[in-house]
Amino acid sequence: MSFSVSRSLFADHVRIIEVGPRDGLQNEKKSIPVETKIELVNRLARTGLRTIEAGSFVAPKWVPQMAASDKVLSSVLKNPPSSPAPVTYQWLLPNSKGLDNYFKVMNTSASATDGYPTPPPSPQNDDGPALNTSSQDPNAMPASTSGVDSMSKSRGHGSGQKHEVSIFMSATETFSKTNTNCTIQESLDRFRPLMAESKKAGYPVRAYISVALGCPFEGADVDPHRVADIAASLMEMGADELSVADTTGMGTAPATKKLLRTLKEAGIRSEDIAMHFHDTFGQALINTMVSLDHGIRAFDSAVGQLGGCPYSPGATGNVATEDLVYTLHSLGADTGVDLEEVSRIGDWITNEIGKENGSSAGKATLARLKLEGRT
Repeated sequence: MSFSVSRSLFADHVRIIEVGPRDGLQNEKKSIPVETKIELVNRLARTGLRTIEAGSFVAPKWVPQMAASDKVLSSVLKNPPSSPAPVTYQWLLPNSKGLDNYFKVMNTSASATDGYPTPPPSPQNDDGPALNTSSQDPNAMPASTSGVDSMSKSRGHGSGQKHEVSIFMSATETFSKTNTNCTIQESLDRFRPLMAESKKAGYPVRAYISVALGCPFEGADVDPHRVADIAASLMEMGADELSVADTTGMGTAPATKKLLRTLKEAGIRSEDIAMHFHDTFGQALINTMVSLDHGIRAFDSAVGQLGGCPYSPGATGNVATEDLVYTLHSLGADTGVDLEEVSRIGDWITNEIGKENGSSAGKATLARLKLEGRT
């Protein structure tokens, strides 16, 4: 297998979505103080990252580590992190109750600052367990021109910051039933009203498709046509961007290439896709190269290679932001992200939570900075 990637191809921008504060921390067993989570978001905002997934409005009994996401959101709204460029913050919503709790925090801040009207309450039709990544009428919600275009229209709340919501589906029935206690179709039906209310209130919707390249229960051979069908349904329902996730890290270069080709044949544009790779088998950067070759220009990652999935036994961390930035910069791509700063943050947060720093590029960068006396 060969790559046709060339340096001239990367005169354009590659967008990195930092998922450390949510997907990176959700599987940690040790309780993490909310102050640490807020500090992590604040530090990340200063690195040049333009998109940060900061939390999840999930029931604490399902994912205890996300219990304080309302406080993280309140902090972002009341004390906006300093940043060299406007930052978009993403919030995972598992169901309509999560959406209502998200609206509640947003409304409290908005009414105190700029008088935004209260969005209508979301329909109460789903009491299933919270989901992990890691609508009334779909015809009334046309898909956006592209993920990048629609995400740039995220609803703002002062200081240049914008906010978006995320949902997630599973690509296999077993993972869906284990994770959300419902079938894939039931999950789609459950998210239609949530997506409608989010978009009505002015918040773009990002949709994850979990276990797209391997399932802990059904194995590595996930049908790419099934993934494409789900992707098409989500876009028809109004999703502004799809995050196609290798939750287990089972994905290989041939499988990634086949999946992306199948998505293209189904009418899903590269501009509407972000790839989300875990590095369980050390394939995340290889799969990133395949995706770049296919035209993908958005990738999820986590500082320090944070991550894992409570519902995917054995899955390790996301591709490290430091490793991703180093690789992209070596190809001539523009990310706008300061490698030295994200390396410092990866080292800090892994020390804070008592976890090994999994980023090779991060550790090498820190070693160089130490030699230069700049740590």
